[in-house]
Amino acid sequence: MTHHGWPAPRFIAAAQEGDAASLTLVVQSAHPHVRRFADHLCSTPQDAEDAAQEALIILYSKIGTLRASAALASWLFRIVRNECLRRARRVFEEADALADADASVSAEDEVLRRLDAEEITRLIQALPDLQRRVLIMRDVLGYPGSVTAERLGLSTAAMKSQLHRARTAMRDGLRDGPRGQAR
Repeated sequence: MTHHGWPAPRFIAAAQEGDAASLTLVVQSAHPHVRRFADHLCSTPQDAEDAAQEALIILYSKIGTLRASAALASWLFRIVRNECLRRARRVFEEADALADADASVSAEDEVLRRLDAEEITRLIQALPDLQRRVLIMRDVLGYPGSVTAERLGLSTAAMKSQLHRARTAMRDGLRDGPRGQAR
């Protein structure tokens, strides 16, 4: 019926043709894979679940537009990636809106606000998974260190080490600019 947890091509083809039972099987079979991928990309478990659900909703409503049944996994992973990036951009946009509301913005804050959000997103995305999660939980979402460490299954010392590495990578990336050139 399935191959490595993904539905067999015949079920995908039947779902594309509108067979409700096959579509249900395809969605149920894809969910654990999509969720696992979202867990690696999104900053929080809630964002990961939301991104996975969004991908499954798109799968459910647009499976007929899928050109080849073999492309199902890459299609879904691309949807999840885009959804995780959209959610990360939203966090930065909300932070910018809060900074705009603050009339006493320092010169340093003004410079940081003007940094290209896509460059920041690219740098965060390039971080190793654990560093990305620690950075977002601590610096973007503002979770205390003990909560971040506990949620990620780390000791406080290990969490601090990962955070330091992530911050250093971000600082170096921002200093070097989008093409690796010093600013």
